[in-house]
Amino acid sequence: MPDLRELYQQVILDHHKKPRNRRRPGDANKHAEGFNPLCGDKVSVFLRIENGVIRDIAFEGSGCAISTASASMMTESLKGKTEAEAEGFFERFHDLVTGKTPAGSDVSGLGKLAVFAGVREYPVRVKCATLAWHTMRAAMEEREETVATE
Repeated sequence: MPDLRELYQQVILDHHKKPRNRRRPGDANKHAEGFNPLCGDKVSVFLRIENGVIRDIAFEGSGCAISTASASMMTESLKGKTEAEAEGFFERFHDLVTGKTPAGSDVSGLGKLAVFAGVREYPVRVKCATLAWHTMRAAMEEREETVATE
């Protein structure tokens, strides 16, 4: 377990310090805003979807290490996926961090996102980890209201 915690910390810190896809793409055709009032995390998610496929996904915002790392890793994981695949990733990721996926279950379908399994041990951090994901889903659904994690 200590090796998994160390990997978790390394991956989270790497994506927090050097977030991937942190930018505002000029050709996005879907967008949503998210806010976590508990800790002040804010995120904007931008999507360019063509023929049901996420051709580009990016984010901007400010937040804690978990929130930023989750947004960064989400963008890496979803680029090139269909909207249906993105919804599947959302469900699996959400189940993982909320503890609906039993500890020790096969989470290989999530790739590097599996490091977020440790978040379930810190319930207050679940909202940090899921903010970008809820915001991405709102963007796909073209919801205009700001996503709040309350």
